[in-house]
Amino acid sequence: MNKKHILHLYWRAGFGLLPKQLDLLAAKSKEQIINDLFLESKKTSLLRINTTGLDTFKEEAIKKSPEVKKDYNLLNANLMKKYNHIWFNRLATSKETLREKMTLFWANHFVAKDARIKNVEQYNNLLRKHALGDFRQFVKAVSREPVMIQFLNLNQNNKSKPNENFARELMELFTLGTGHYSEKDIKESARAFTGYRYNFKSQFVFNDKQHDPEIKTFFEEKGNFEGDQIIDIILKQKQCARFISEKVYKYFVNEEINISHVNLMTEVFYKDYNIENLMRYVFGSDWFYNQENIGTKIKSPIELLIGIGKIIPIKFNKTKELLKIQIILDQKLLYPTNVAGWKGGKNWINTNSILVRIKLPTMLLEKESFTIQPKGNFTDKFKLVSVKNKYQEKLDVRVDWKSYQQAVKKVSSNDLISSLILSEINLGTQNYLKTLGRLTKRKNLSKIMSLPEYQMC
Repeated sequence: MNKKHILHLYWRAGFGLLPKQLDLLAAKSKEQIINDLFLESKKTSLLRINTTGLDTFKEEAIKKSPEVKKDYNLLNANLMKKYNHIWFNRLATSKETLREKMTLFWANHFVAKDARIKNVEQYNNLLRKHALGDFRQFVKAVSREPVMIQFLNLNQNNKSKPNENFARELMELFTLGTGHYSEKDIKESARAFTGYRYNFKSQFVFNDKQHDPEIKTFFEEKGNFEGDQIIDIILKQKQCARFISEKVYKYFVNEEINISHVNLMTEVFYKDYNIENLMRYVFGSDWFYNQENIGTKIKSPIELLIGIGKIIPIKFNKTKELLKIQIILDQKLLYPTNVAGWKGGKNWINTNSILVRIKLPTMLLEKESFTIQPKGNFTDKFKLVSVKNKYQEKLDVRVDWKSYQQAVKKVSSNDLISSLILSEINLGTQNYLKTLGRLTKRKNLSKIMSLPEYQMC
């Protein structure tokens, strides 16, 4: 593997590399590099937050007293913001690079959200635990999670009046894709998932009084199926392996599907639905390193922010500011826009976000002033406004320039550019870079990261 291929791998499986890390990896074989990537993510480090403050709240008191409920919700909301920040820091600093990137991917596949931090923490760690494991067990575990039971109305799914919301999304968004099941399949599978509940301690509860034990007909099979058996039947359909392979391909390889490559992935995944085997196949394939796949993907807002932090460590001192930046860029961790998740690709770019993306490096690294104003009628929407007045703000961040200077010591300008920019650099940009002098200088970093080419990975 040449350096460009290694960087490509680490941008798709992680968030980029420092020049010296790239040099170290360049001495290894392709097999060693990929093995190390998986070895580093072998264990699962759960992401915790202290929720002991919630232990004083009793379920009955919350139901009976509006004041208690208000206090309970407020504490949950504050802990959710902190957990967003903790997850952001994990993405920036974890050595389990691939597992964390996969967790981010699955969070936008098995999309669900909740306002209760204990449920959210448990769900986030479930995604992390299964991120490289057995997809069959993963889907079954997701169906029993309080976050999912609440989000897709499984707690309203009764034998006398089945709620089809989860059954529909299970097939449309999580396993098969639109057009690969019938309305009857939805109705029959909804019956199988009746009785799924959870309690105040965030534990799954099966309410057999609300479960429909009668015979169901699903994908031409008959039986008194429960939820797990429905999932087993879904995974018998090769379309399930194809659907997941397509989503993996679009996220980790290229937004434009190559059918022959996806066909090969489908064959690998359908054998045992082992996620690690699928990802090893993708990263080990020669076509993964084809030129059309390198530097052609628009970085998601989180990839952009974390990628900057990989080169130069940045610490947000105020959670509120980190959340605002995520909202402006349209990717707020733990708060997906809808059940279909973030669309990604060109959808990351709009008139407001492109301005922020270009200005972000100077806002972070040079403390450039900015003004954020509410947008529309929603209190959680903001836009960046360039206005020079006394009310301008500066981000409260700690930038570790010492680490950066140590990291680029003795690194040539060409090597720095090669480690920062994967896409083709046009002639105009090349000429601009020549005017900057030695590119490793501190003052030039934000200028390089403000280039349109830096938006790609």
